[in-house]
Amino acid sequence: MGEISYNAELPELTEFFQLEPSLRQFEGDFRRRYRLFEERLSQVERTEGDFDNFTKSYQSYGAQRQPNNGMFFREWAPGAKELYLTGDFNNWNKTSHPFTKKDFGKWELYLPPRRDKSPAVAHESKLKLVILTEEGEYLFRISPWAKYVTKMLDSVTYDWIHWDPIHPYLLQHPRPTKPSSLRIYEAHVGIASPKQEIATYKNFTLNVLPRIKDLGYNCIQLMAVMEHAYYASFGYQVTNFFAASSRFGTPEDLKRLVDTAHSLGITVVLDVVHSHASSNTDDGLNRFDGTDSCFFHGGPQGKHSHWGSRLFNYSSWEVFRFLLSNLRWWMEEYRFDGFRFDGVTSMLYHHHGIGMTFGKGYSEYFGMHMDEDALVYLMVSNHFLHTFYPECITIAEDVSGMPGLCRPITKGGLGFDYRLAMAVPDKWIQILKEQKDEEWDLQNIVHTLTNRRQQEGSIAYAESHDQALVGDKSLAFWLMDKEMYTNMSSLIPMTPVIDRGIQLHKMIRLLTQSLGGEGYLNFMGNEFGHPEWLDFPRKGNDESYSYARRQYHLLDMEHLRYNQLYAFDRAMNRTEDKHGWLASAPAVVTTLNQEDKVIVFERSKALFIFNFHPTYSYSDYRVPVGLPGKYTIKLDSDDEQFGGHGRLSPNTDFFTEDMSFKDRPYSFKIYIPCRTALVLANEDIDYCY
Repeated sequence: MGEISYNAELPELTEFFQLEPSLRQFEGDFRRRYRLFEERLSQVERTEGDFDNFTKSYQSYGAQRQPNNGMFFREWAPGAKELYLTGDFNNWNKTSHPFTKKDFGKWELYLPPRRDKSPAVAHESKLKLVILTEEGEYLFRISPWAKYVTKMLDSVTYDWIHWDPIHPYLLQHPRPTKPSSLRIYEAHVGIASPKQEIATYKNFTLNVLPRIKDLGYNCIQLMAVMEHAYYASFGYQVTNFFAASSRFGTPEDLKRLVDTAHSLGITVVLDVVHSHASSNTDDGLNRFDGTDSCFFHGGPQGKHSHWGSRLFNYSSWEVFRFLLSNLRWWMEEYRFDGFRFDGVTSMLYHHHGIGMTFGKGYSEYFGMHMDEDALVYLMVSNHFLHTFYPECITIAEDVSGMPGLCRPITKGGLGFDYRLAMAVPDKWIQILKEQKDEEWDLQNIVHTLTNRRQQEGSIAYAESHDQALVGDKSLAFWLMDKEMYTNMSSLIPMTPVIDRGIQLHKMIRLLTQSLGGEGYLNFMGNEFGHPEWLDFPRKGNDESYSYARRQYHLLDMEHLRYNQLYAFDRAMNRTEDKHGWLASAPAVVTTLNQEDKVIVFERSKALFIFNFHPTYSYSDYRVPVGLPGKYTIKLDSDDEQFGGHGRLSPNTDFFTEDMSFKDRPYSFKIYIPCRTALVLANEDIDYCY
């Protein structure tokens, strides 16, 4: 494990400004950010002495069983007048067990072991904190550090359950090596079953992990794991930050899931929500100590107008402790491999991105509208995560495009490894909604896919969970709509709608993965063209689970064309795994012919050819290449096993000619069927990755 550097040197910005000269005018802002970051690290050294223990505060806050089976409790509730513990252990006596008030708003309580030397609080017993406010009101609260909470069917709120099993699950498998080419399977445990119910961690481990492995994804992004009272919030209204959602099973079940993924060589990233918190009071952090602030800003500054949630006060020392320890908890207790930080745009700006389009100038990223406390929190998070866990993966959900977000802190950045290329899925949806096939602007598509900051990692995706939600449509639905219910059988000829949808679904995915970034993401089920949207049970749909599920059983029906899309997705990932284009430098686009609807580019010594024309096939289309030799087809979207028409022989060899073309020294001619994507590789090159 690494050692935190408190006296970090000022970042080297020369290279940064060479990449984007217009940023030089904001050098003072970069220096200020770094100075605040360095001051924050120094504060930890002065006040806590040890960053390791500071970020492991979950070992001293909340409920802690001691070696003698006594129980020690510590809480931070600066606005409380008195604090008590109640629960099954004292027959719910409200005031029999008072905490002792300490400095800085902290409270402590010790319970000796029972006479038989058993723990003072038994495993799975219920607890509650009782807070007496300055106004004389008694409030029943769940500890912010609670590690497990559940809700009875007839209950409105969650209960704090003391989780301390005699035989906890012991993680057995080490973390896999960080993938050089990140292929992410975005997943939600609760919907990972065809059944109309909430699926479990166990189901995911037994039935979904093997599919992810088979498909060739090397990373899972788990959504909605941090406990949230409202299922339909998709996990984005967190109530209990240290508790793995009990609706899917126990903490031990989740540990087994992560451990099993590691045994398969798959990394697991947690979707972490530190941008805001649920406004719930009885089972959330809101008004925890009876005041409007505590963990959050008081007044309007502490409320998100669009999300109806509370906003953390990142300048607060105890909030700083809480959130950093939360990251450490998931890394240590469950052995996650990193985080996808939700709502980074909302964190970075006081306006939270509301009503902003971004793109009007660099001044949007600097100045008084920046939330420097949140920015420094993110810098410290990335710094300590990558120091303690060098293989850690951090991904930012940021729509603003802040410069340096995914550059190392030592080079003037915020330290993230990747940002989500959120403009890409929006572009695909816009095209399918507004344009006929022959109207597609290839220049605009390529620009959207390649428009990313140099030397900053980007995760490209054609669609994520956002596009699957009710109110929108998945790409498959935009392409094939109601015919997905009637005409997906391979036992009957493809209709024009199904034919178009099958071919474009594959091409869009391959183009996005190969041209759009340094990582790739797919939302569960969309790889095989899941036929329905996603809608969680709620009052508006009579609490139905009909659309809160992923219909993996369709893949067991071999005559349905969903299998063909699944097979292509698997072949695409496995081809990428061999040739490693995601880990290579950005592509060199050599052909962008709007009239022909043809795109040709090279990346990682592989050649990509796309013919988006709906009707024209080209018999002798000349394509430029940089290296001479024999080229063979490694992936053909028109292959019959992928629902194509099999118009190209997979064994065809293509030999380069010493004819320069489009600024490349060599070229050759090839037959390109309409609506077809090809990946070719030079057989004279040894691929070692």
